[in-house]
Amino acid sequence: MTAGVPRFDGVMGLPERPEAPYARYADAVLAWLASHANDGDFASGSDSALADADIGAELIEAEAALLRDFESDSVFATIATNARLTLPAAKVLAVLIACEIDTARTARLAVLQGGTRLSRLTVGTVASMLGSHVACARVVGPDGQLRRAALIEIEPHGPWAAAEVALPASILWAMGGDQSMDPDCPPGAVIMERPLPDDPLMIDLEAGPGVLVVVTGADRARRWAEAARRAAGSRFLVADVPATEAGWSALVREATLSGAGVIIELVDGLPVEGRRWIERAVHLSWALTTPDDLPIRSMPSVRWREHIATSEVASPQEWRDVVGAEPSKGHRLTADQLGLVGRVYAAVDGDVDAAVRRLLAGPLGQMARRVGPRKTWDDLILPAARLAQLRAIVDRYRFAGTVYDEWGVSSISGRGILALFTGPSGTGKTLAAEVVATALDLDMYKLDLSSVVSKYIGETEQNLDKVFDAASAGNAVLFFDEADALFGKRSEVKDGRDRYANLEVSYLLQRLEAYDGIVLMATNLPKNIDAAFLRRLHAVVDFALPAEPERRAIWARHLSGGMPLDAMDLDALAGRFEVSGGIIRNVVIAAAFRAAAEGVPVSMAALLQGVSEEYVKLGRIQKAGSFNV
Repeated sequence: MTAGVPRFDGVMGLPERPEAPYARYADAVLAWLASHANDGDFASGSDSALADADIGAELIEAEAALLRDFESDSVFATIATNARLTLPAAKVLAVLIACEIDTARTARLAVLQGGTRLSRLTVGTVASMLGSHVACARVVGPDGQLRRAALIEIEPHGPWAAAEVALPASILWAMGGDQSMDPDCPPGAVIMERPLPDDPLMIDLEAGPGVLVVVTGADRARRWAEAARRAAGSRFLVADVPATEAGWSALVREATLSGAGVIIELVDGLPVEGRRWIERAVHLSWALTTPDDLPIRSMPSVRWREHIATSEVASPQEWRDVVGAEPSKGHRLTADQLGLVGRVYAAVDGDVDAAVRRLLAGPLGQMARRVGPRKTWDDLILPAARLAQLRAIVDRYRFAGTVYDEWGVSSISGRGILALFTGPSGTGKTLAAEVVATALDLDMYKLDLSSVVSKYIGETEQNLDKVFDAASAGNAVLFFDEADALFGKRSEVKDGRDRYANLEVSYLLQRLEAYDGIVLMATNLPKNIDAAFLRRLHAVVDFALPAEPERRAIWARHLSGGMPLDAMDLDALAGRFEVSGGIIRNVVIAAAFRAAAEGVPVSMAALLQGVSEEYVKLGRIQKAGSFNV
């Protein structure tokens, strides 16, 4: 295959250079047609061959010049070579292009074809030019050379002989030097150069035009690279599946003009139109990439070779190639995800972590809320034993590389960490999750279960896939609040919905085992958690209501800072009220706003009033005298 259409030094709309072989040939053909317009052969479009004696010297020389042009690097020669056109097809293409860009020729052609308005070359005229209907069919028929390369379109007008042969505009723009991609190509289509192989043996010597390459694998970028290594050619037009017949035509035409092979990214299999084009456009090198194996019955009737692309995460060298540095937070991105990060990298002022966060915004943003970790160990007031459990979670993640990679310790499941936080509301479960994320310098995403769990069969799994894939890429901490809603016990199967709900839990358990990051879950109802899930946990941290010393420390923490205070009796507050840290926080905030509105310091009376209001909300009994200052 050629390297692609070079830029042409002509100008669209202006007369061609006198030596332009395709234009010279078109003029000679028009002259010959005019001289034979009344002898019956041209008018009837019969099968009688054109005798050499009837062809003038100019036509003979023009044809010879057209043949010599095939050895040049002109735009016309490049297109003809890329499409693997025979001389008859190249002759028709030459006349079509020359007439299309010059209205004077079009007017002459219209008169020759018996019309009174400007018209294009008709099928009947092509048959007369080539000497037979058989030769005409080989060039402009449904499987003719110009049709299989999508270089022409047939516009029917009445009888077969009157059907017009039209050139797509992208060919004419290419002749003028414009190399813009055909607008009918699928959105996002790009030209990709063949990557340099690490091993020369990676080049498949048996691949070539007529041999379809099929590549499967989880990482799209790796699939594309493997397809480019295995397929014939040095450059490729990579695109999603065209949605229309016009899209397929544009794809084939663009690949032909640019001298590229075609790599099609499949999601829902290969449509019938795609099979037909692969079988017809044998002048192109084709490759199909897909996450999963394609059904054999859907494959085109051509030879094909299958390959599997690796799913390795992006290497340090690939990070350096794309963003100039290795990730600071150990992000485990696929090659495809790293490519997206590279696109946004400059827009976020070269902040790698911000670029990765931007990558997560789409898939996680709809189902999770990002919590920018700010809380530290100093903000967490817990018994020493519970603090030790949380620090163990951090250490398990921080030293995973040492234990699993350097020391070679094997793990039955994945490298990820699953921890469950149990206890009443307000006891610090969410705060502890944030502290863990801060300690590891990771972002935390709090899952909105109403967005994840769907009433429609199959959608819950799809949502979970999006969440885990995105979180894995960004090395984020996933926090499931009210986890019993998602990890609840499997029920007795009474109907189809019960059976499917159980399948959802089973699928979720499998997905958790394969996740390499941190999943933290919180529940107020630990007894409702499925036993199979509990067995997979690495840690269970019970957050009970704080004891009196802890309550005093929590009161002191929330009352510290710059707020003005009257005399405080922290011992009384901690001793009288057995409340959670969340309630203490609510009381202090309410008292602070009340004091700010009145322009006075925060007082014990305001705090006691706040506790009383919280008791009312919770429906708790207020003991007599407990709220006296």
